[in-house]
Amino acid sequence: MKRAEIPQFGPLQGVRVICAGLATAGPYAATMMSDFGAEVINIESAVVPDQSRAAGGSAFKQDHRNQRALALHIPSPQGREVFYKLIKEADIFIENSKGGQWKRWGMTDETMWEVNPKLVIVHVTGYGLSGDPNYVERPSWDAIGQAFGTLVSVNGTEDVPMATNPYMCDATTALYASWAALAAYIRAQKTGIGDSIDCTQFESVLRGQSGWPLKYFSEGFQPARTGGENAVGAAFKAFKCQDGFVFICFGGPGIMKVGLPFFGFEWGSELFPRAVPWVLQGTEGARVLEAKINEWCAAKTVEEAEKELNEAGIPVSPVMTYAMAEKHPHYIARETFTEWETVDGEKIKGVNVVPKLAKEPGKVWRGAPKYGMDNEDILAELGYSSEEILALYNDKVLAKE
Repeated sequence: MKRAEIPQFGPLQGVRVICAGLATAGPYAATMMSDFGAEVINIESAVVPDQSRAAGGSAFKQDHRNQRALALHIPSPQGREVFYKLIKEADIFIENSKGGQWKRWGMTDETMWEVNPKLVIVHVTGYGLSGDPNYVERPSWDAIGQAFGTLVSVNGTEDVPMATNPYMCDATTALYASWAALAAYIRAQKTGIGDSIDCTQFESVLRGQSGWPLKYFSEGFQPARTGGENAVGAAFKAFKCQDGFVFICFGGPGIMKVGLPFFGFEWGSELFPRAVPWVLQGTEGARVLEAKINEWCAAKTVEEAEKELNEAGIPVSPVMTYAMAEKHPHYIARETFTEWETVDGEKIKGVNVVPKLAKEPGKVWRGAPKYGMDNEDILAELGYSSEEILALYNDKVLAKE
């Protein structure tokens, strides 16, 4: 696909992004930009394709739509030449690797800024570019980021800590990487000076825990693993109905005011004092409240429980499966799922562009490209002749499916 064939849409139209790295956080950040109109070239190694293409490639199909593909051996002399020509015209470069990988190749932020002073460079790693040298160069995966970022310590059962699935660390990291990249891009447009962003998996999931780390430093609070229950308040959990589960969040003054009477209790009584706007775990009030809710839910279907609790003003949701979500009227009304065509013309269905913009909405205009699918078009745009491109194939600097 040629650059001229890329549709113009969304708030990021005209923004050029180069992404280099395997699954998942870095490419995920680039995809969020391509969903809103940025021109994204995804570089895979000419030595081996992205591992997310394996086993049916569902992750690759979801996370690399709206992009062009280049399979390039960047560390080679010819590969570096191609890469520097690419970033000369780019606004943002995103890479994910072990910390310091690009520096070891001799391709530092400074060498990139010599080519393009306005370039925003985003390094997505497990542990960062600086810090304890015993950690900087370590490999990482989604669950490793959760474990080192303390998230695993607060999830799971009393006996076994657990990571959350699937890929929530990568998704969180991608969100931080993309917003920081765009913040730096806005600044670069005003100053002419790019920036370098050091975005780690472990710090992203740590920051995403809101006030819990602060509570540790101020009060020595380490949340206990409670098998999915809230570490502080009771009845923040899933309750079993006749045909599935509902999740209830029982807390806040308004909820206490209406929720306790709904189940036959009184807020302000000895069991449920008004001192805090929830029912503290480990108290007799917690025991009797959850026992009552368990009994009540066991006599209801999910639909009945959701309807009655919602009408009472108690936050509740069915514990949705993908099959339930596909048929749910709210998902359907919001077009949360959508269909698009693969580059082979096959219809596939996945998650639509989120969030939704009213005036400059994103869209899915292309399925994830095949390995090296756009090599010739991209290099021709950089000024390479057909003979030069063929020579790069012969030297194994380029590869394709």
